[in-house]
Amino acid sequence: MSTVPDTLSITFAALADPTRRAILERLAEGEATVSELANPFSISAPAISRHLRVLAEAGLIEREIDARWRICHLRADALRGAHGWLETYRRHWEDNLDRLVEFVERTHAGDTDHIKRTAGARRKKP
Repeated sequence: MSTVPDTLSITFAALADPTRRAILERLAEGEATVSELANPFSISAPAISRHLRVLAEAGLIEREIDARWRICHLRADALRGAHGWLETYRRHWEDNLDRLVEFVERTHAGDTDHIKRTAGARRKKP
């Protein structure tokens, strides 16, 4: 069994919680203090601290202490691994959707030709 940490699993585990995703969305707008990050949530200060610890351990945020303030910064580069992994599947689904569109267009074009032929044959009858 490997002792190398699975960074992709750690990243996705951190992103699994909606509160942590909301914190990251807020930090995408710019740095914020812990109290600013806690404001929108009706959870305890220790709960916010636990969320921030999970995000920091996943490498998604950086925390610093500046005088009396605890300031958090987004580390978006830590999402590269997750983005690369998801990108493979995005391309897969786009390819499948492109093939589906081509199939529907071919099928629809065939239906249109059939309708035109049948409509033309009906008009010719006396």
